[in-house]
Amino acid sequence: MFGLSELAIILIVVAAVLAIKKLPELTRSAGKSARILKSEARAARDADEPGAPRVIQGETVRREDPEPGTGTGTGTQDTPRG
Repeated sequence: MFGLSELAIILIVVAAVLAIKKLPELTRSAGKSARILKSEARAARDADEPGAPRVIQGETVRREDPEPGTGTGTGTQDTPRG
């Protein structure tokens, strides 16, 4: 009649049909769990190496002070309207 592999496939299809509403929620929670596990493993690995310096690659940007009245400052000015 049916072999073990055919029976397993039928059970998987029936389970998928019955749980179709819960599958997106289950996959979302599995993804969140995987991200949490990955971040915890990274934190544990970093805690094991306290003497290793962390190097962040980047470039040095020199900031120059803008001249007054050029409008290139970083702050915002409120002008009175009336």
